[in-house]
Amino acid sequence: MTTGFPYTLSRNAFGKLIYTPADGSPPEEVVPVRAFPIHAESEDISLVGPGGHEVAWISNLADLPDEARDLVREELNHREFMPEIQRIVGVSGYVTPTTWTVKTNRGEARLWLKSEQDIRRISMSKLLISDGHGVHFLIRDLERLDRTSRRILDRFL
Repeated sequence: MTTGFPYTLSRNAFGKLIYTPADGSPPEEVVPVRAFPIHAESEDISLVGPGGHEVAWISNLADLPDEARDLVREELNHREFMPEIQRIVGVSGYVTPTTWTVKTNRGEARLWLKSEQDIRRISMSKLLISDGHGVHFLIRDLERLDRTSRRILDRFL
């Protein structure tokens, strides 16, 4: 539990994140939602209540007390799943649909690419790849990929 802030954050007996305003209003269960999950991981986070209404806005996680920051980060990590591709190990072919084997920050994975449109450029160096099963894979920096991985990607871009 955190104190000395306009609200406190804690967990209930079921492990849910609880927001308690300092003004004495009743506590409520909240879920943190990033406004820009790829570009600003630690900025612009909304705490959303059960009815979908925003109960608090966090401009920057660094502004929160340590305990609250840890709770929000923990909750976001459980809620969001976006492995980062570090290397493309291989592809089953160069005509979609195709199966890719990739090394991610969460281990090796296989993804199914339905079409080239499932690869979206977010910026000059970032790509978001949506596989056929609804999992999103992020390439944070194209320049950090090895030459073979970049060559494979070039065939699909």
